[in-house]
Amino acid sequence: MKKVSRFWSLGFLLLSLTALLLGCGKGTDDAEPASGSNDDSDGKKKLVVGTDATYAPMEYMDNNGNIVGIDIDIVKAIAEEAGVEVEFKNIGWEPLFPAVENGEVDFAVSSITITEERQESFDFSEPYYIANQVILVKKGSDIKSFQNLKDKKVSVQINTTGHTMMKEIQGKTSSKIIASETMPLAIEELLNGNADASVGDNSTVNEYIKNNPNVEVEIVEDDSAEKEYYGLMVKKGNSEVVNLLNEGIKKVKENGKLKEITGFDVE
Repeated sequence: MKKVSRFWSLGFLLLSLTALLLGCGKGTDDAEPASGSNDDSDGKKKLVVGTDATYAPMEYMDNNGNIVGIDIDIVKAIAEEAGVEVEFKNIGWEPLFPAVENGEVDFAVSSITITEERQESFDFSEPYYIANQVILVKKGSDIKSFQNLKDKKVSVQINTTGHTMMKEIQGKTSSKIIASETMPLAIEELLNGNADASVGDNSTVNEYIKNNPNVEVEIVEDDSAEKEYYGLMVKKGNSEVVNLLNEGIKKVKENGKLKEITGFDVE
């Protein structure tokens, strides 16, 4: 009888282990994907947002390591009106484009100017912000316009509108264009004497002046610089996300939240 009981106990143990393993396997199959869009605990759709948080005041890291800025506040307001949750990831400027293209993030916000070239590879929301390019020089510089930069060493952030403008002025292969990874690094090139001027968005250059009042630099504005329209960049063909974002942008324009954040009306 003891022998039979021993076999019964062993069989019961094996059955219990099998049931436990099957239960674990089922839990793994039902798990949420590691990345991408999903539904939050309150039932709202969650969108992952990529950015380059080195571009104050538009997007930057605060002292607590949080991603903050005008762009971030705008996206949060848009998401609230569109009824979605957002999660921000600081990816960097150059990696941002493949991250959108590969679906690593659902869209990107990073002071991205809507251009015909970019529209060939990506879709964009309606514009949510207006900016223009300005020139930063040391005080006493003889540079007064973009055309004065034709034979000067000029620092820019790589693959930005400022970079494109300088390639149009000096030529695509010009060795006098210093392309830096971030705008703060481009400004450092000017301060260190490696560049005669630095070109960037008015919002970022103005923010630098405000935060560094003792630095001997000044802004040169040139009316020949066309207005730029920032948009939220989405993977080509993802109309679902574009429509959600446009719905939110329309509402924040109508209810005044966008003007409250930016300080001006966006066309």
